[in-house]
Amino acid sequence: MKLPGLVKNSLNLSVMVALGLVTYSSVTTATDQKLALVGLPNANVSITTSAYVAPEQRVDSLCRKIEKKLGSVKANDCVGRGFEEADGYSVEGLPIIEREFGPVSGREALSRVLVIGGIHGDEYSSVSIVFKFMKKLERYHSGLFHWKLVPLMNPDGLLQKKSQRMNVRGVDLNRNFPTPNWHEESHRYWVKKTKRNPRRYPGPAPLSEPESQWLAKTISEFQPDVIVSIHAPFGILDFDGPKKRAPKRFGELHLNLLGTYPGSLGNYAGVHKEIPVVTIELPYAGIMPSSGEIRDIWVDLVRWLIDNSEEESATTQAKVTVNESKLDPS
Repeated sequence: MKLPGLVKNSLNLSVMVALGLVTYSSVTTATDQKLALVGLPNANVSITTSAYVAPEQRVDSLCRKIEKKLGSVKANDCVGRGFEEADGYSVEGLPIIEREFGPVSGREALSRVLVIGGIHGDEYSSVSIVFKFMKKLERYHSGLFHWKLVPLMNPDGLLQKKSQRMNVRGVDLNRNFPTPNWHEESHRYWVKKTKRNPRRYPGPAPLSEPESQWLAKTISEFQPDVIVSIHAPFGILDFDGPKKRAPKRFGELHLNLLGTYPGSLGNYAGVHKEIPVVTIELPYAGIMPSSGEIRDIWVDLVRWLIDNSEEESATTQAKVTVNESKLDPS
């Protein structure tokens, strides 16, 4: 059966694939495939219907795929731990998953914190450490902050046979955000500065990718006061945003400003939306920090969040409890 890329009842075909309602059986041309994946009309695609897959099953399936890829993440670190689909999907229909630790009854959170790992699929440690942070929140969350944790924004990149920085369409998601003069500046930078390095390809247009679209939407809806973006392997802290005091160090990671790039998250959210963006650059992409190093990064992150919350809230509420910054007793 031939259907246009925008299928019946206005359901986007890529979303239907993500929901397990349809699968591709053939695509007439590469152009049709690209059109279908972004839900544009005029794509002639043959599809076959499939049994509906419940959201929790899709989450569990992704968790088990992550376990097979990353030795530092076990299935029980993810399955049954409160992760939900984040209303976003990769090009190949894999869910972007999230877990929230929200306000506690009787307490107003000092700020909303969005933590993003795995923007680049070959930076394994940036995914794994989010699960470690989650375990600390499971033990110590007191409602001091409202957390949204997203361990893997680029599941297609991670889960390729050979993991890659870019998404499955070869786009660097961290160059795909809509910064001013994107069309001119991002491609000029890619051509002139990177010499058309495929690992730095910004894409055909800002927010051309479903993963970057999801993050832009999440930032708009969640309205974080701080974004923590985790990468590897430079072993530093970077900071973009308004004139707030940047952290000097998290553990052994010291502040070293790398500057902004056309289409980057720091440029988009930090500079132009004036949301503080802290980039934790772990020392190694394929080797996790020690448990002590993770603890120190976490403690310094929470202390910095307290220091940079509204002064009057910090002085009254932060004195009551700082449970979230307690050391991991293990």
